[in-house]
Amino acid sequence: MKIFSKFLKSSTSKERVINEIKLDISDNLKEFVQDELLPGLNISSEYFWSSFQEILSSFSQRNKDLLNKRKDLQEKIDLWHIENKNKDFDIDQYKNFLNDIGYLHPRSKNFSIKTFNVDPEIRKIAGPQLVVPVMNARFALNATNARWGSLYDALYGTDIISESEGAIREGGYNPIRGDRVIAFAKNFLDETFPLENGTFKKATNFEFIDSEIVITLDDGSKTHLLNKDQYIGYMDKGEGAYGLLFKNNNLHIEIQVDRSHPIGQDDSAGIKDILVESAITTIQDCEDSVAAVDDEDKIIVYRNWLGLMKGDLKRSFNKNGKYLTRELNGDRRYLLKNGKMILLPGRSLLLVRNVGHLMTNPAIKDENGNEVPEGIMDGFFTICASIHDLIGNGLYKNSKTKSIYIVKPKMHGPEEVQFTCDLFSAIEDIFDLPQNTVKLGIMDEERRTTVNLKECIEVAKHRVIFINTGFLDRTGDEIHTSMEAGPMVTKGLMKEQKWINAYENWNVDIGLETGFKGNAQIGKGMWAMPDEMLEMYKSKTVHPKSGANCAWVPSPTAATLHAIHYHQISVQDEQDKIMKREKANLDDILSIPLISSDNVPSPQEIQKELDNNAQGILGYVVRWVDQGVGCSKVPDINDVGLMEDRATCRISSQHISNWLYHDLCSEEQVIDTMKKMARIVDIQNKDDTNYRPMAPSFDGIAFKAACDLATKGKDQPSGYTEPILHEMRLKRK
Repeated sequence: MKIFSKFLKSSTSKERVINEIKLDISDNLKEFVQDELLPGLNISSEYFWSSFQEILSSFSQRNKDLLNKRKDLQEKIDLWHIENKNKDFDIDQYKNFLNDIGYLHPRSKNFSIKTFNVDPEIRKIAGPQLVVPVMNARFALNATNARWGSLYDALYGTDIISESEGAIREGGYNPIRGDRVIAFAKNFLDETFPLENGTFKKATNFEFIDSEIVITLDDGSKTHLLNKDQYIGYMDKGEGAYGLLFKNNNLHIEIQVDRSHPIGQDDSAGIKDILVESAITTIQDCEDSVAAVDDEDKIIVYRNWLGLMKGDLKRSFNKNGKYLTRELNGDRRYLLKNGKMILLPGRSLLLVRNVGHLMTNPAIKDENGNEVPEGIMDGFFTICASIHDLIGNGLYKNSKTKSIYIVKPKMHGPEEVQFTCDLFSAIEDIFDLPQNTVKLGIMDEERRTTVNLKECIEVAKHRVIFINTGFLDRTGDEIHTSMEAGPMVTKGLMKEQKWINAYENWNVDIGLETGFKGNAQIGKGMWAMPDEMLEMYKSKTVHPKSGANCAWVPSPTAATLHAIHYHQISVQDEQDKIMKREKANLDDILSIPLISSDNVPSPQEIQKELDNNAQGILGYVVRWVDQGVGCSKVPDINDVGLMEDRATCRISSQHISNWLYHDLCSEEQVIDTMKKMARIVDIQNKDDTNYRPMAPSFDGIAFKAACDLATKGKDQPSGYTEPILHEMRLKRK
C-alpha cells in the first residue's frame, strides 16, 4: 500500500517524469504554486505542471465529449416533445424513448457501497451541514469553527424567542428575554437528558460520585440522569468553572457551569451556557456560492482551502469598533468517566465542492490557446492542497482517516460520475496517494443523475460518501430538459407536483438500498431564510424524519438550532422505518410539471410570477457581476432576506425562459418587468456604498446579464447561468 512516499522524502520515492510544459499559465498562479502550495510536499513546480499537463491531455477531450453528449441528448428530447406535442403523454412510450437514446441506463443489480476509511462525521453522526463560499476567508473560518455553538446565543439573537411582553432583542442584555432563553434551553435538557426525578430547572448543584453526575434539586433532594450513559465526561476550566459533557444520538452537548459569570451567577445551578455540537460537516464551496472567473479569483479560492488544510488560515477584521482576528478553533479536551482523556474535534469536518464539467478558466490555457476545464483544475489543485492535511503539515487534522472529501456538482448520469472517478484516480497516481483516498459526494441535482442514481452510485461505490437533493438546481434542470413539452407551473405549485416528492423519496430509498446507512451521508437541501429561524425550527424536522442524516443550513446559528432536531429524532431509527416502505416510483419522477387546464395562471398571476423571478435574478446578479459576490442574503420582493446563489438564479431564469418560449409572456413584458424590478432592487441596496444603481439608464453590464439570463435561458447549456455570469463579470473586471 502506498504511504505518501514522495511527501515523506523517502529514498524509495519513485522516479518522476518531467515533460516539456507547453501550457500558458498565469504568472500569479505559477507564483502561488511555487511559493505557497508546494512547500512542504517535496514536489517541484516542474513536476506539478508537467503532471497537470498530462492530466489535461488524458481528460480534456473526454470532458468535451461528455458535454457534447448532454447537448445531443437534449436535442433528441426536444425533438421528441415537438413530434408528440398534440398527443396524450404516454409514460411507457416516453421511457422507451429515453432507454433507446441512452438517457436511461440499464438498471443495476443489488449492491452495497464499499467506501472505506471514512470519518465518523460522515459515517455515523447525523447533524447539520454548512455550505460556505471558500473564497471568503472570514466566512470559511466561521463555518469551520461552527462545530460547537452557544445555544443561549442562538436563541437570544433569533426569532425563536418571542419579543412579546418586553422580551425585545435590541439594546443591551434584556433579562426578560434571557429568562425565556434559559427556560427554553433547560426544557431542551429535560427532554433530551431526562432526570430520574425533577428537572434541570430545579437543579442547584452538580456533584461527581462514583464517576456519575449527581444533581441536587432546590428541595435538597438528589437525583441522577434517567440514562446514566448519557453523561460522558468533564472539562476543568479553572477557578471553579467546568463543563459537563453529555451525548445523545451520537451528538454532544456541554453544560457550562461558572458561578462567577454574569449569567451563571444568577442561575440556581450556576449554568452560564449550553454548548451544542452543531455543524458536524462543512462544505467549503468553490462553485455555486463564489464568483471566481480568472486567475486572481481562483488563487483566492485555492489559497483559502490550502490555509484550512494547513490550519494557518486567519483573517483580521473590524467588528463593532473592535479589531479581531479569526482563526481555527483547537480541539476540546475532556476527562472521561473512566479516567481517560479524550479530544473532541473543535472544527467541522471539511469537504470541498469543486466546479462541474461545463466551465473553463483563463488562468491556464493549453498549447492551442484554449482555456482549461475548470473542474479538472479544481480537482488537481484541491487534492494537492489536501495532502498537507494527510501528511500532518497542518496545525490540526481534518480527516483522521487520511481521506480527502470532494463534492462534485452538476454531473449528468453514470458516465460523468465515471469520468470524475477516473480523474481522481489519475490524480492519486500522480501524487502517489493510495487509490480511493479521494472520496466523492454526488449531488443529485440533475434529472439524468436522478433517474440513474443507483447506477451513478455503483460506478463510484468505492468512493461515494454523499448524495443529496436540492429543489432549486433540480427544478432548473427539470424545466430545461422538458422545455419543449410546454409551459411549467408556477414555482409555488412546483413544490406540490408529483415528481418532486418522488425525487426526494427516491434519493433516500436508493441511498439506503445501496448501503448508505452507517456508511455515508444522505443529504437534504438548504433552508434559504436565515432570519426566519422560528419557522426553520418548526419545519426542518422533516429532514431527519425523511431519513437524511445531514441537511444544509445557512449559518452557524442555524446549525446550532437545527442540531436540536437530531437530538429529538433518531435518524437511524427513521431509516429503519423507511427501508420497509413502498419505494418511490420512476414514473412519478418522469412526470412533467406542466400547467394543466385546472391551474392556468391569470394575467395578474403571470405578472406576479414574473415580478418575483425578475426581482430575484436582479438582486443576485447585480452583486455577482458588479461586486463578485457569489452568495449573499438578498431581499426578495417582500423584503424577506433569502440566501441566493446560482441555483436560485437558475430556476428563476429558466422559469421566465419557459413562459417566454411558450408565449405566456412577451420579451417586451419581461424587459419592462426587469426595469420595474431594477428600481426596487436599487432601493433595497441604497445603503450599500459599493452598489451601482441600474435605473434609470438600464445600460449597465449587470442589468444586461440579468436580462440575458431571462430571455436567452432556453439556449444555455442545461440551463446553467455560469456562461453569461462569467462573461459579464470578466467584462466588469
